[in-house]
Amino acid sequence: MFGLGWPEVVIIGVVAVLIFGPKKIPEMGGALGKTLRGFKDEMSRPDEDLEDQDSDFEG
Repeated sequence: MFGLGWPEVVIIGVVAVLIFGPKKIPEMGGALGKTLRGFKDEMSRPDEDLEDQDSDFEG
Protein backbone atom coordinates (compact mmCIF):
# COMPACT_ATOMS: atom_id res chain seq x y z
CA MET A 1 0.00 0.00 0.00
CA PHE A 2 1.98 2.98 -1.34
CA GLY A 3 5.21 1.59 0.11
CA LEU A 4 3.96 1.99 3.68
CA GLY A 5 4.42 -0.74 6.25
CA TRP A 6 2.07 -1.54 9.11
CA PRO A 7 4.00 0.56 11.65
CA GLU A 8 3.62 3.67 9.46
CA VAL A 9 -0.10 3.01 8.93
CA VAL A 10 -0.64 2.64 12.68
CA ILE A 11 1.24 5.88 13.38
CA ILE A 12 -0.82 7.74 10.76
CA GLY A 13 -4.02 6.34 12.29
CA VAL A 14 -3.06 7.39 15.80
CA VAL A 15 -2.13 10.88 14.64
CA ALA A 16 -5.44 11.17 12.75
CA VAL A 17 -7.41 10.18 15.87
CA LEU A 18 -5.47 12.68 17.98
CA ILE A 19 -6.04 15.51 15.49
CA PHE A 20 -9.66 14.89 14.43
CA GLY A 21 -11.08 12.81 17.26
CA PRO A 22 -12.70 9.39 17.08
CA LYS A 23 -16.16 10.73 16.20
CA LYS A 24 -15.01 12.67 13.14
CA ILE A 25 -12.95 9.86 11.52
CA PRO A 26 -15.95 7.84 10.15
CA GLU A 27 -17.49 11.00 8.69
CA MET A 28 -14.24 11.85 6.96
CA GLY A 29 -13.92 8.29 5.67
CA GLY A 30 -17.39 8.44 4.17
CA ALA A 31 -16.69 11.77 2.50
CA LEU A 32 -13.41 10.46 1.13
CA GLY A 33 -15.13 7.36 -0.22
CA LYS A 34 -17.79 9.43 -1.99
CA THR A 35 -15.14 11.68 -3.48
CA LEU A 36 -13.03 8.78 -4.75
CA ARG A 37 -16.12 7.02 -6.14
CA GLY A 38 -17.14 10.16 -8.04
CA PHE A 39 -13.61 10.61 -9.36
CA LYS A 40 -13.49 6.98 -10.49
CA ASP A 41 -16.86 7.32 -12.25
CA GLU A 42 -15.71 10.43 -14.09
CA MET A 43 -12.44 8.80 -15.14
CA SER A 44 -14.22 5.72 -16.49
CA ARG A 45 -16.23 7.70 -19.04
CA PRO A 46 -14.03 10.41 -20.56
CA ASP A 47 -15.21 9.72 -24.13
CA GLU A 48 -18.74 10.93 -23.45
CA ASP A 49 -17.47 14.27 -22.20
CA LEU A 50 -15.18 14.73 -25.20
CA GLU A 51 -18.07 14.17 -27.61
CA ASP A 52 -20.12 16.79 -25.77
CA GLN A 53 -17.28 19.31 -25.95
CA ASP A 54 -16.74 18.69 -29.68
CA SER A 55 -20.38 19.47 -30.44
CA ASP A 56 -20.11 22.72 -28.45
CA PHE A 57 -17.25 23.94 -30.64
CA GLU A 58 -18.94 23.09 -33.95
CA GLY A 59 -22.12 25.04 -33.41
